[in-house]
Amino acid sequence: MTIRTVETKPFEGQKPGTSGLRKKVVVFQQPNYLENFVQSIFESLEGFRGQTLVLGGDGRFYNRHAVQVILRMAAANGFGRVLVGRGGILSTPAASCVIRKYGAFGGIVLSASHNPGGPQEDFGIKYNIGNGGPAPEKVTEAIHARSRAIEFYTTLEADDVDLDRQGTVQVGDMTVEVIDPVADYAELMETLFDFDAIAEMFATGEFRMCYDAMHAVTGPYAVEILERRLGAPGGTVINGVPLEDFGGHHPDPNLAHAKKLVEIVNAADGPDFGAASDGDGDRNMIIGHRFYVTPSDSLAVIAANAALAPGYKDGLAGIARSMPTSQAADRVARDLGIPCFETPTGWKFFGTLLDAGKATVCGEESFGTGSDHVREKDGLWAVLMWLNIIARRRDSVAEIVRAHWRRYGRNIYSRHDYEGLETDAAEGLMDHLRKATGSLPGQRFGYYEVEKSDDFSYTDPVDGSTSSGQGVRVLFNHGSRIVYRLSGTGTEGATLRVYIERFEPDETRHDMDPQQALADLIDIARELAEIGPRTGRDAPTVIT
Repeated sequence: MTIRTVETKPFEGQKPGTSGLRKKVVVFQQPNYLENFVQSIFESLEGFRGQTLVLGGDGRFYNRHAVQVILRMAAANGFGRVLVGRGGILSTPAASCVIRKYGAFGGIVLSASHNPGGPQEDFGIKYNIGNGGPAPEKVTEAIHARSRAIEFYTTLEADDVDLDRQGTVQVGDMTVEVIDPVADYAELMETLFDFDAIAEMFATGEFRMCYDAMHAVTGPYAVEILERRLGAPGGTVINGVPLEDFGGHHPDPNLAHAKKLVEIVNAADGPDFGAASDGDGDRNMIIGHRFYVTPSDSLAVIAANAALAPGYKDGLAGIARSMPTSQAADRVARDLGIPCFETPTGWKFFGTLLDAGKATVCGEESFGTGSDHVREKDGLWAVLMWLNIIARRRDSVAEIVRAHWRRYGRNIYSRHDYEGLETDAAEGLMDHLRKATGSLPGQRFGYYEVEKSDDFSYTDPVDGSTSSGQGVRVLFNHGSRIVYRLSGTGTEGATLRVYIERFEPDETRHDMDPQQALADLIDIARELAEIGPRTGRDAPTVIT
């Protein structure tokens, strides 16, 4: 086998975002495009020769081809071993689990998360460091810098590896181990949750659930854990076979894209519990029978009840939430006497807190929840935590959430997404808001008075690193907020996310529809940002 050096030239736009590099498949299919980025990753690292790399992805179109390219390049660049999931499959949390369990140097995860898949859709790639978490900014900045100056990449002339056969093969001097993508992750889950109590709940036949894997990566994980190890009836997992195009659907676990699940659980004879995960398995949606749980409330309920799970029986060191996530978790933290950290959006910001033992449970409003068991958000972990809570409390999802509201009050919350905006218009809107922040405090908008307004910045309490320009916050009296930020997860145009929140202590008002309860704040949000005039949109694309 021969190592080959291939001359190349830089591509514009290979700057990793909060979740790596995401582009259309046709962009990645350009000659040398993928190879340039992979070589840039390797050249940004030190001390990896002879070390172990973990590799896998969500199974979307182009996943298998990319795995073979990376295997040959890893061998040519000096890695000693690669652990790759069978079929090229590894959910994002499972990849983190494998990196940590086997002491790998790092890992490459192939995914565009909740974005659509297929020949004309999206693909993504990101590097995770040795703690199992996404590369911090100093690493992604180094990757980007290298991608702008790259002149060549190195690869190995070798046959493709049979990804469907578990076992060990040699690629040059490098060992490739094709591993069971589910086993290590499932074993970790058994150490965290009361599988006996959950299995007993299923065995009674009185509790039913539906899990929608959305033809994405978590299908095999959910079948193994829910149906085989916990004894849920066959068919509990729907859309359980991973497909390259996710069955033509959008693998985003929310009310808009998981319509089949919502219909099943909301039916008169629907199951007690419903859940879904996204393309790469790091997001989740939780619903009860005719009762939707917002991700912000899910984080708060999990934190308040985590001690019911064996892996968390000694309590939590702290809670961390992304800035746009509702303040419901803050109230739980105060009650427990532990800190609650407010970070920018992006799971990598939780990594130092978790590594330092300052936080145990973390969450984002964008359907992401997790803990210190790995360094990624983990959709199936959240589902199992909810099953553990239900099994121990023997209450319905609605009863658990309403009891939580009675104790802590309800942070009524909604997110309005304006997708596919003209980039210049979206950035102009944010510039307009940033300029207005200094003059907003003290202004009244009906019932609400602005107490504070800023462009959120963050200083990491562990390593002292700073991140600015993370979103405009408008903080009102009575605990209400409006937050604006541009999302970095799309591949076309810009997505404006507007987060609206109001605290409601009155139990008699806890069952209000969020859009009605927040109607005045929604109008204020549109007015402040001049959304209509600046974007030409009179309504959001998606409301969650």
